[in-house]
Amino acid sequence: MIKPWQSGADEETRFPLPFRIYEGTGKARVRPLVLYFSGNAFGAAPPRSNDAPAALAMAEAGALVVEADCGGPSCNMFPGSLEKAFDALKHLFAKRKRFANLRSPVLVAGDEAGGNVAASLALKARDAMPGELAGQVLLSPMLDPRMVTISFRSADDIGLQQRWADGWQHYLAKASDGQHPYAAPCLCTRLMGTAPALVMTSDDDPLRDEGLDYAECLRLAGVSVKSKILPAHLGWTGLYDGRDGAWRAHVSTEFEQFVQELPY
Repeated sequence: MIKPWQSGADEETRFPLPFRIYEGTGKARVRPLVLYFSGNAFGAAPPRSNDAPAALAMAEAGALVVEADCGGPSCNMFPGSLEKAFDALKHLFAKRKRFANLRSPVLVAGDEAGGNVAASLALKARDAMPGELAGQVLLSPMLDPRMVTISFRSADDIGLQQRWADGWQHYLAKASDGQHPYAAPCLCTRLMGTAPALVMTSDDDPLRDEGLDYAECLRLAGVSVKSKILPAHLGWTGLYDGRDGAWRAHVSTEFEQFVQELPY
């Protein structure tokens, strides 16, 4: 079940951002609660009008997924978008019983630019509310404003190189922002204590290398990390435009296993 977009001023929840809910049919007493951000290159690309297949995948695996929109013109630049996202995360913790269950583990998740927001939120949560966040799910996260990895060279082949360059330029209003670990998590040198991570990408993904590099940096910092590279034939890069595909079932399976292994 997918509930329509609701205003951030919703009377029942007072959620800080516009949001919609994806809820599967699972009846587990304690189900994961996921704050999810879809990607549209930091608001520089047209917003997605369709449902988010990645959010559906996590809902099908038993989670209640709250997709939050921090791509509006007033908050789609750093640090505004991260501050709004953190407000949403704190609100989700405060209203956990209304959304799911008081004992539900809370995770952050996102794809592309939304993956950047999720990774940044995990760092900020580590610093501001240590031990509270159960996990982070990063699906082809957009983490490196330098755009110099080997896999990124193929971005032009699927027409995304300029979109991502424009996205970074839009998101980082000041040049110095690109050095901030909350803006570019791949440049963060202090990752110890960050929530366990599931990082997913594919063989044909231009963002593959920066996602895997970040996963390895997390591992070296002592963070529990599970990384998964899907084969190219599953249509993973459709994720960037909100297109469903065979990859969705793999996200659902990997997410379910990841949650089962979390120490909560």
